[in-house]
Amino acid sequence: MAELTTLARPYAKAVFAEAEEKKSLDAWSDDLALLSAYASDAAMAKVLVHPSLTAAQQAQALIDVCGEKLNDAAKNLVHVLAENKRLTLLTEITALYEELKAQLQNAVDVVVTSAYALTETQSNKLAQALKAKLQRDVRMTSEVDESLIGGAIIRAGDLVIDGSLTGKLSKLAEAMKS
Repeated sequence: MAELTTLARPYAKAVFAEAEEKKSLDAWSDDLALLSAYASDAAMAKVLVHPSLTAAQQAQALIDVCGEKLNDAAKNLVHVLAENKRLTLLTEITALYEELKAQLQNAVDVVVTSAYALTETQSNKLAQALKAKLQRDVRMTSEVDESLIGGAIIRAGDLVIDGSLTGKLSKLAEAMKS
């Protein structure tokens, strides 16, 4: 994972610089999300690494499935990635691009994984608390993972807060081993 991030970072930064210069941050978000979605499809993933296809053929296959939705700069990115055998990095490039965009907009994407679905009131209170703690706008999504038994795990960038019952039981078990 860290290696993929290292490989993807220069591409994400270059795309971000282009998007910022052309004031097209949201358009690039859309293009990257589309490319990432198609590139992560199992059938397309095989095409993107197929040894009998040229880089140009791999790039064109991805561009063709996206249809007319991609702008010329995004198509150029696909060709550059194909020439460098980096098409498989599209998901990572998209994630890094979105992190850069969030930093510029003083926002943070937060994923809350809880044992039970959060109510709207709980989500709002948690978002406000995180906004105060992180001093950034919070874009929150939530997931349910019943294996947590109770509580929640909050992920905001590199910050992970494990308040799950499963996490607390694991810590207790480790403490008892010592």
